[in-house]
Amino acid sequence: MPLTFEVIAGSLRERIRSGGLRPGDALPTQAVLMQEFGASSLTVQKAMALLKREGWAASRPGKGAFVAHHNHAADDVDDPDNPDAETAPVGGTATRVEALELALAEAAQQIADLRGRVEALEAGSGEPGR
Repeated sequence: MPLTFEVIAGSLRERIRSGGLRPGDALPTQAVLMQEFGASSLTVQKAMALLKREGWAASRPGKGAFVAHHNHAADDVDDPDNPDAETAPVGGTATRVEALELALAEAAQQIADLRGRVEALEAGSGEPGR
């Protein structure tokens, strides 16, 4: 059973394949996707990172995420020599760096969340470090 972020990415991928979203079109915002799929912010971010790694989407700083200008027709052909072809990174180094930066931002947010929880627990116990 696919995880929620995979379902979101698959849905957007299908919208692009079917022509519902065309190269250069803005992808739905994080808020729209959160509401549509009943997903958390982090889950939507993971879906977008996956689409970017696969070359389906690209970000424009301050503008949002857009359908990448890439011909995915070849991606629809099953390649027995490369079973991971659909998830192989495309789009060059910039796309991969962008995906890594997003993953790093997600990790930093998770660390901040955990730090907040630890501080709250420590404050509740009245003993530092416990």
